[in-house]
Amino acid sequence: MLKDGMIYTGRTEDGREIGILPKMANRHGLIAGATGTGKTVTLKGLAESFSDLGVPVFLADVKGDLAGMIHPGIESDDMRARMEKFSLEGTGFQLHSYPTVFWDIYGKKGIQLRTTISEMGPLLLSRILSLNDIQSQILTVAFKVADDNSLLLIDTKDLKAMLNWLDDHKAELKDDYGNISSASIAAIIRSLTALEMDGGDIFFGETALDIKDLFTLDASGKGVIHILDSESLINHPALYSTFLLYLLSELFETLPEVGDQEKPKMVFFFDEAHLLFDGASKDLLSKIEQVVRLIRSKGIGIYFVTQSPSDVPDSILAQLGNKIQHGLRAYTPAEQKRVKAAAMAFRENPAFDTYETLLNLPTAQAVVSFLDEKGTPAVCEKVAILPPQSQMGPIEDAERDSRVKSSILYSKYATAVDPDSAYEFLQRKGLEEAAAAEQAAKQEAEEKQKAAEAAAAEKQRQKEEAAAEKQRQREEAAAEKQRLKEEAAREKAEEKERVQAANARKRAAKNVARSVVGSLGREAGRAVGKNFGQFGKNLGGNVGSSLARGLLNTLFKS
Repeated sequence: MLKDGMIYTGRTEDGREIGILPKMANRHGLIAGATGTGKTVTLKGLAESFSDLGVPVFLADVKGDLAGMIHPGIESDDMRARMEKFSLEGTGFQLHSYPTVFWDIYGKKGIQLRTTISEMGPLLLSRILSLNDIQSQILTVAFKVADDNSLLLIDTKDLKAMLNWLDDHKAELKDDYGNISSASIAAIIRSLTALEMDGGDIFFGETALDIKDLFTLDASGKGVIHILDSESLINHPALYSTFLLYLLSELFETLPEVGDQEKPKMVFFFDEAHLLFDGASKDLLSKIEQVVRLIRSKGIGIYFVTQSPSDVPDSILAQLGNKIQHGLRAYTPAEQKRVKAAAMAFRENPAFDTYETLLNLPTAQAVVSFLDEKGTPAVCEKVAILPPQSQMGPIEDAERDSRVKSSILYSKYATAVDPDSAYEFLQRKGLEEAAAAEQAAKQEAEEKQKAAEAAAAEKQRQKEEAAAEKQRQREEAAAEKQRLKEEAAREKAEEKERVQAANARKRAAKNVARSVVGSLGREAGRAVGKNFGQFGKNLGGNVGSSLARGLLNTLFKS
């Protein structure tokens, strides 16, 4: 509740009222304590007080017991006793309901809450998908290529289409974006499929949450309390914590600088805060630290709710100015060390031992330290926490459903919209590329057919030319053979004629020679034989003629 210009939070044993100054509420805070020590009651009371102050609140309902804010608190014996303990009669404290809007990533217990893949970004999405460094780099490349080509990544099917396109075109993208591993792309797609099975396909899409819808007041000027149902979501801690970090990042990037104001523009409660830091990469921790450090200048206060301050990194813990520390349990040396560290984080109050107090605090009591007007942490005080004014506990599903559907925001986000985005563009591009490839293949086939036909024709022409040449050569060979045969026959005939002529001449010469030789022999024989008379002359002439012809024959034969 609000009292004396502060968010009345608790009361000391000596009756002093302790609270947070509204102008210091955006310096962030911590609500810590072991299970069952009253953290949820404290969170609820602070959320109600911020609402009374006219400050919208966003918180996650992990156990389902914050939904009762839509009803006034129940005036039970316990409540009357607590009101009497705090002397709340006549102070303005009254049991009443608070303006509440229910949200749900899965769309079952609240207005459908969505964001787009592009708005989530590669760093936060890598955390949701539990990617290693190389896979995260490939995912960043996918976002970069989509951005360079003005492609919208709305839902998981857009991102899958983008990744598959990268895999198909990795060779041509290598020079501009580096090596793209098919194995890494396959791993990312498997993680996306697992996320879809966990409801991620419902969470990513349009219509995406408009941050301005969180900065709402009711008709009476109370800040609306926006409750994210997280009973199912908390079973997927990476999605739960990353979404809340995304929401903070969107607030940081969207809101203008406002500096210090009289009260925050909005307060954000991060329950189960340790989930935000478990397994976070160095880059992610750096981003969280940046958001926490700078978002207060945008008028946003962040309150981390967790079991132990050690759940929050020191660099972020140092920025939490308003601290409410419920009891801690320490059964081991390591736990005792953590309690001592928690005690040392407070400005010491000489009235009590902080360490021993933290170990022995009963439920609904806490050690607190808030910032004073100068922004300096006050000494710690041991206080009893003020009870909430609305009902504590869950509500019936039918009542929740009725409240969800009666919200003016329900119609805005109830129906999913699937705009023309990367998936549709790449499908068209794929069809165009397939058609172009088919046309190219067809043209190539036609060209191959033409080339084959031309080759066949050329082969046939060459075959015909070879056959013609062969026939010509055969004809020429036959003609040449015939010519040679005829020439040989002619030469033979000529030779025969020459031989016959020679023979004829030879016979003629022989005959002449025989006649001459015979005559000469006869005359020589007669000359020899005339000595022997007429008989001898005749005989000598015949013998001489015969001898002369015989000699001639001998000479011709040789």
